[in-house]
Amino acid sequence: MSDRGVRGDPVPPAGVSREGGALFGPGPHASTGITSGIRIDTATIASLAGLAAAILQFAGALKSSPVLAGLPFDITVLSLLALPPLLALLLLTRRWWVHPLLAPSLAGAGLLWLWAVLAGTWSLSHDILAAKLPEIVLLGPLMLLAGLAVGADAAARRWLVGLVLVAGPLVGASVAWGLATGSVVLGGAVGANPDLVRVQYQLAGLIIACAAGLGGVRAVEARGWAGRLGWLGYIGAMAVAVLLPGGRTALLSLGLCVALVPVLRLWSAAKPRAALGWLALIAAGGVLALGVMLLNPARMEGLRTLERFTQGGVESSARPALWRAAMEWGGAAPLGVGTGGFTLAAGYGERRGLYPHNHLLEAWAEGGLPGLAFWLLCFGGAALVPLLRLRRMAPGRLARVAALVLPVAMAAMVSTDLGNRMVWFALGLVLSTGVVARRV
Repeated sequence: MSDRGVRGDPVPPAGVSREGGALFGPGPHASTGITSGIRIDTATIASLAGLAAAILQFAGALKSSPVLAGLPFDITVLSLLALPPLLALLLLTRRWWVHPLLAPSLAGAGLLWLWAVLAGTWSLSHDILAAKLPEIVLLGPLMLLAGLAVGADAAARRWLVGLVLVAGPLVGASVAWGLATGSVVLGGAVGANPDLVRVQYQLAGLIIACAAGLGGVRAVEARGWAGRLGWLGYIGAMAVAVLLPGGRTALLSLGLCVALVPVLRLWSAAKPRAALGWLALIAAGGVLALGVMLLNPARMEGLRTLERFTQGGVESSARPALWRAAMEWGGAAPLGVGTGGFTLAAGYGERRGLYPHNHLLEAWAEGGLPGLAFWLLCFGGAALVPLLRLRRMAPGRLARVAALVLPVAMAAMVSTDLGNRMVWFALGLVLSTGVVARRV
């Protein structure tokens, strides 16, 4: 079944929405003749917004590859420059149907950005505020819009999914090569700040987990056994790759993506038996892999992710202390300590790396009760969109969005801050489940 559009929804006539939505863009007969031919070509070019958005979303992980790290230009800057014009072209060459369910979340996002600006006026921070606030209020809206538009358009979404499926093995192989040669590429430079190692394994693990989830979707969609076995082999390779960088959250994300996203694909397509069969297959594969490692513990040597699990749980990290401090300041300061002011209030100085490591707690600590309310409206409202639209969504489209969002959502609750562009893009992807895009 195709993952384009919304299952069972006929294309509404110009200016009319059957469910109360709004249509934007010129009508289907807005151009003819030579102009029509140019418009079709322009629409194809516009779909490259999906590629630019994918590169910007996963640029940090892509730079793990020596090939990309050695380019004479920065792929982050290049994709950031390319995304706005391609995104504008995408918006102009499609007719858009937007469900009213998006309104609360978009209002929450706008209020959260506005409050971040206001809260910055009483923040004690200078360096963190100067770096973080532009990321929230300038890059955040761009990434949200990109996720919303790319997730809604079938052609742009194919570029996004395709890049992740290719980049997952590339990043995994790059990490393996770096471990074998004793070098790690961080942000495009060998021998960079060792403190960035944690960023390296987090970003690498994220794209590997996303790729594995998408591979699971392709496996259950494959029609022949050759295709199914091929995609199962792909998932296995990604499972091995995620054991190398050391990201525990990435490993958990991969497990959930591989187990649940294909089930979502099958269940929403009214195939409950196949969904249960997939769960049984993944459970059996996990037990088999665990048995192999327990029978021969030497196989675990060099698997940094498993080593970090054996070195202690969450209590061995700084996260519990940061979470407690964030909750204390959230309760003590009704209006928050100000954007970027948490580390100073907690006594850590201007060290951005010691942020609360939880999106919600950061909004509460730095934005107070208004920040917490706006965050819940923004992200909680977004979560309701796919839930309420579940029966109207094409199963393939819904599953692909879930595979791309789940690892980022988990990371947002344990290892990223409000200025992280990946979270805003993932939010846009979630909201895209309430949007339909058709070529003009």
